[in-house]
Amino acid sequence: MRVVQDNLNTHVKASLYKAFPPPEARRILDRLQFHYTPKHGSWLNLAEIELSVLSRQCLDRRIPDQQTLAQEVAAWEHARNAHPCPVDWRFTTQDARIKLKRLYPAISD
Repeated sequence: MRVVQDNLNTHVKASLYKAFPPPEARRILDRLQFHYTPKHGSWLNLAEIELSVLSRQCLDRRIPDQQTLAQEVAAWEHARNAHPCPVDWRFTTQDARIKLKRLYPAISD
C-alpha cells in the first residue's frame, strides 16, 4: 500500500509502534510504502485544485452508475489535458509576510 504524506515530524514509522504492539506495527509497516511530498512543493495544492475543478465541472450532478461515472470523468480528463490551465500563484512571500505577520515572532533590537 502506498502512503503519500507531507513532511510533518508526526508522520513517522515509529508512530505505529506507539499505537500498536511491536509485531502488529511491523506487520503494518511491511505492507506500507511511504512517499513524501517535496519539502517546499505545492503539488498537493495542485491536486486539490484539480479535484475541486473536477467536482465543479463534471461531478456537479447525479450520475446513475459507476460505468457512466468512469466515462464522464475520462471525457473530462481528456478535455482538461487537451487545454491545460496552469496555476497562477499570486500569493507571494512578501504577501505572506504581511498577511501572516501575527504568526512571525517579533524580534526586538
